[in-house]
Amino acid sequence: MNTEHADPAVITELRAALCADDQGKSALGWPAVHAFESEHGVTLPEPYRTFVAEVSDGSHVGPPDYGLVALADLPSDWGPGRSERVLARPFPLTTEWLWEGDDEEPDDERLEQTFNDGSVVLGTDGCGLYWHLVVTGPHRGQVWMISGEGAIPFGAEFGRGGGEPGFAGWVRHWAAGESWFEE
Repeated sequence: MNTEHADPAVITELRAALCADDQGKSALGWPAVHAFESEHGVTLPEPYRTFVAEVSDGSHVGPPDYGLVALADLPSDWGPGRSERVLARPFPLTTEWLWEGDDEEPDDERLEQTFNDGSVVLGTDGCGLYWHLVVTGPHRGQVWMISGEGAIPFGAEFGRGGGEPGFAGWVRHWAAGESWFEE
């Protein structure tokens, strides 16, 4: 997984998987991506960065079930009353965290940081299950599933999902029709 340089073959693969709905007309362009990064104090990881600049800013095709949301957007089921999202603060987790069923109540501050710090929201599978791309911190470039029950990194190296880690691996896994979690 290379988060610093986009492989043209990977971009072609992402284009084929996700651009059936608008043929790339929604791509932001580099000036808009640079403005977003400057506003939020981050550099988006590759290949996602090149994807939104040159290929498409979101996709109704998927993943996840309700489509890939645009870079600056949140899924329609995100809900009101959440804390401010701060992308420049590091994503707080380095290992999975399952708080549902834990004997202790989750730390509210850490919970809010998990949903709001250091990641862009890629989309939702509904019922409060969100996919995030980490943009700052030790897991930069990784995709995490965050829900009301816990937060889990995607990818075989984490024992979750069986696919390659990162945005391209996440899309490949979806495009192959694989289950998100090993059964």
